[in-house]
Amino acid sequence: MTLSPHTRNRGIRIRFVQAWVDQDGRAHHYFRRAGYPRVALPGLPGSAEFMAAYQAALGTPPTVVGVDRNRPGSVSHAVASYFGSTDFCNHLTASTQAIRRVLLEKFRRDYGDMQIASMPRKFIDTLLSTLRPGAQKNWLKALRGLLQYCVVEGLCKEDVTATIKHASSESRGFHTWTDDEIAQFEARHPIGTKPRLALALLLYTGQRRGDVIRMGRQHIRDGVLTITQQKTGTTVAVPVHPELRAAIDVNAGANLTFIVTERGRPFPGHSFTAWFRKHCDDAGLPKRCVVHGLRKAAARRLAEAGCTAHEIMAILGHTSLREAERYTKAFDRAKLARSGMARMATARSQVER
Repeated sequence: MTLSPHTRNRGIRIRFVQAWVDQDGRAHHYFRRAGYPRVALPGLPGSAEFMAAYQAALGTPPTVVGVDRNRPGSVSHAVASYFGSTDFCNHLTASTQAIRRVLLEKFRRDYGDMQIASMPRKFIDTLLSTLRPGAQKNWLKALRGLLQYCVVEGLCKEDVTATIKHASSESRGFHTWTDDEIAQFEARHPIGTKPRLALALLLYTGQRRGDVIRMGRQHIRDGVLTITQQKTGTTVAVPVHPELRAAIDVNAGANLTFIVTERGRPFPGHSFTAWFRKHCDDAGLPKRCVVHGLRKAAARRLAEAGCTAHEIMAILGHTSLREAERYTKAFDRAKLARSGMARMATARSQVER
């Protein structure tokens, strides 16, 4: 008879333990946890020998799915091993893991039989040359992470991507919402509507989509919204702007998150993007107005308000000054241009007198 995956002993719940009783009435216990080896546990739950074996099973590393089915030394074997490694599981954020898993799974499907140790640099160069600059960057990071792991594990002698540089992108990235576009959205979605609350959260915190959809009242204390960013692990503390406070007070209910679906549940990331796109369309905004563009609009407004690059970095959670400095420098150039033109106009009028 198979029992629950949890065994109770004297009122204490023991996780990942399955038990069954044979025809002779003897109880058998096993450690069963998804992704981990199955381990027989001796004795009775709570006994010294049982608990020692249980603790040892808890400390056993997870089984790397797919390694045994792949030829040692192949790309397939290397990728499967990398997915189960500390480098991948513990040193990368969940969002980075998701991106790299998609890319490396495709790489494994296409080139799984190749030997990882004999993969030439020219092969990587050719592969990257077929991609757009933005995709090149993601692929190069994914392959570099894989090969660096393989070097440490002795699966190959060198990381052939070490000297490869991805092509610079001519694109400036996501469009930064203008004040007119923000006003157009606000005119269509007034205070009290859920789309307006979403816009206020994005614009007045400057955070990414994945962090905004997790925000709730539990993140606000003494007028400061504090949240740890999923992408970088950086904790940011942003004072609640009056416009955001007004939107929260009128619209946000008692849910765990401010923004919820029609069923009252937190939004999945891509579902939120599609939902917000619909409300942008309702406001007559062009396709260039996307969720991430409001984060850039927040940075622009901070720069225009005279904030330093370090202040912008602290609010938006940038891990380097480069991105924050780009906004302050752009504003400084615009300010200098206006000042220069004003001086020229003044000088001209004095001459004409």
